[in-house]
Amino acid sequence: MTLPTRTLGRSGLSAGAIGLGCMSFSPIYGGFDGTDPDEVIGRALDLGVTLLDTADIYGPHTSEEVVGRAIAARRDEVVLATKFGLVYDPDSPTLLGVDGSPEHVNRSIDGSLARLGTDHVDLYYLHRPSGQIPIEETVGAMAELVTAGKVRHLGLSEASADTVRRAVAVHPIAALQTEYSLWSRDIEGDIIDTCRELGVGLVPYSPLGRGYLTGTITSLDQLADNDFRRRNPRFAADQLDANQAVADLVRSVADGYGATPGQVALAWILAQGDDIIPIPGTKRVAYLEDNAGGASVQLTPADLSALDSAAELVNAPRYDPATGWTNRDTPAQAD
Repeated sequence: MTLPTRTLGRSGLSAGAIGLGCMSFSPIYGGFDGTDPDEVIGRALDLGVTLLDTADIYGPHTSEEVVGRAIAARRDEVVLATKFGLVYDPDSPTLLGVDGSPEHVNRSIDGSLARLGTDHVDLYYLHRPSGQIPIEETVGAMAELVTAGKVRHLGLSEASADTVRRAVAVHPIAALQTEYSLWSRDIEGDIIDTCRELGVGLVPYSPLGRGYLTGTITSLDQLADNDFRRRNPRFAADQLDANQAVADLVRSVADGYGATPGQVALAWILAQGDDIIPIPGTKRVAYLEDNAGGASVQLTPADLSALDSAAELVNAPRYDPATGWTNRDTPAQAD
């Protein structure tokens, strides 16, 4: 099986229809001891999963270093994406906020290129827009990286429709990366419509609901003590059971196709437009292969309609409102 390719908006940047989120190759989901990133990433490329997505904050730095080593002999096969802008205190890993200053843009790309072992990245995202630095100033500095040959295309992550529009006025934006899945639908309407008007592709992260939509997570005991999902409202002990109706709905549709729930969740995302490349994350070959199979599931209109109702069954917000990190264009937990 080799995945079909898709193009992100009007950017001309093409990759396999399903990508690989590489946050798993960091401590954020409990680490990756006992798994082989080289094997997982190598298998991804064999399957046509060519969009590899990482960020300097994953670790910090761990994921970029791991990805860089894994692709060293196959760089030409990879559509390599990384992100910058979220800032941790190196002494106490506490999220401080966003730095979108031109100085940070330049520091960040040079560090990422060194860790990734390459002279350019194909897609460079601002991880979160900054409330202090105008988006025009940040994107202007990012555009200079394109001129310098360090970056091929620019992207934004978790940006509002207004921010996307202002950014595109400075330089073409190839993709908006944002959470989007059967249980996170808030970008529908203004944000998606604006992206399509402006030719900006969509790269959904957490398209499997941080693993919940696969139906395999039924207890917090299944998550490592340092897995950040333990702090996510939808994974709170009193919400896991309440959200089981969502997982049950996905499984009921999957059973009709002889598919897994994860494959159906990805098939739903793919059916939302041919300018979308989701990036489910995993650190295991078996899950990677299962995810790639989602591109082969063609859902009927009736099943797509049934799955649309999942959004009405979701309990709890995607982030804790008390953190102040729930809105687009504000700092949020790493994704």
